Amino acid sequence: MKNNSVLISGASVAGPALAHWLHRHGFAPTIVERAPALRDGGYAVDFRGEAHLSVLRRMGILADLERVRTGTGSMSYVDSTGKPVAELPADLFAGDLEVLRGDLSRILHDATEQHTEYLFGDSVTSLHEDADGVTVTFERAAPRRFDLVIGADGLHSTTRRLAFGPEKRYVRHLGVYCAIFTTDNHLGLDHTGHAHRTAGRLAAMYSARDNTEAKAVFYFGSPLLDLDRRDVPRQQAVLAEHFAGSGWQSDRLLEDMRHATDFYFDSVGQVHMDSWTRGRVALPGDAAYCPSSLSGMGSGLALVGAYVLAGELAAARGDHRVAFARYEREMRAYAEGCQKMGDGVARLMVPGSRVAASLLNRYYKVMPYLPGKNMAAKIARKAAENITLRDYETVAAR
Repeated sequence: MKNNSVLISGASVAGPALAHWLHRHGFAPTIVERAPALRDGGYAVDFRGEAHLSVLRRMGILADLERVRTGTGSMSYVDSTGKPVAELPADLFAGDLEVLRGDLSRILHDATEQHTEYLFGDSVTSLHEDADGVTVTFERAAPRRFDLVIGADGLHSTTRRLAFGPEKRYVRHLGVYCAIFTTDNHLGLDHTGHAHRTAGRLAAMYSARDNTEAKAVFYFGSPLLDLDRRDVPRQQAVLAEHFAGSGWQSDRLLEDMRHATDFYFDSVGQVHMDSWTRGRVALPGDAAYCPSSLSGMGSGLALVGAYVLAGELAAARGDHRVAFARYEREMRAYAEGCQKMGDGVARLMVPGSRVAASLLNRYYKVMPYLPGKNMAAKIARKAAENITLRDYETVAAR
């Protein structure tokens, strides 16, 4: 097998999934992750249709994920006093299987830690490619040589910046920011959630882990802000500026925010690139084709992309030039279809005026009774299933 040693940047979803398949196909993966340990927080993620579920089944982790599924039912939109004004059915946003991102990350790590080298608390600082491989320098570890480098490091990918250029070339801000953290289930929610929408803002809370805790979620409309992604106090101050005094449970949740250990804050965006590979470097998942956290497609798309990328490397006996071209050909239309699910959702999430927010709440109230009530879920499923997956283990064995 050519190009046996593979460095993967990112230990969230696409990275460990790729490591799983690379090891199964005979490669030697190493994962480097900036965080000092696995990130346990995050929002609920969905899997829809046979393409997503078949990858999980082939990995042997579907049963593990079934055991930690959220079981979340319908979501209620409430007024400032907490009175329900509309209800959305679970199939509109939860897919066939919904789990917490932290649980997904842990299960993927547990499935790969015995055969994959993990370097936590470190990050790639430079890539120097030549005819035989890539010399990689790190913030802490000594420089090392790898045959291939894969950037599975998300929307703000360091690998993409080093190999392809500045983030602004590829990331399209959708006009929305998101924050999420774990809090007490002080509303006593039972496998459900409440959301309160006002002009340009949405605050929500849903129960998690069999109602023993809850996730607080905030969305607000804004142009791109000049914020350091690691300056948590400043991010929390910005969130408080937008939601303080906005009604419902916002002030209580903002107070809880100060004590959260898993606070997450980021812009909502999509990644659009003409090519996801360059030389010996390739990008899967959000680093290459992020559909946005509002699409409900990100994790499933990342797992499918990792499956295809590793499979094509195996089918090409490690020839990255052949494999990378096939990976792009197999994934391009599928990724673009999934990205379309994120287009327009931002405007619906945080409509810009009080009138628009009120009209949207009224629409949600009557939507369960409309003829096309299941249309959005059907469109999402069609996009998620719009790929035919090859059996790469059979192909590589020939």
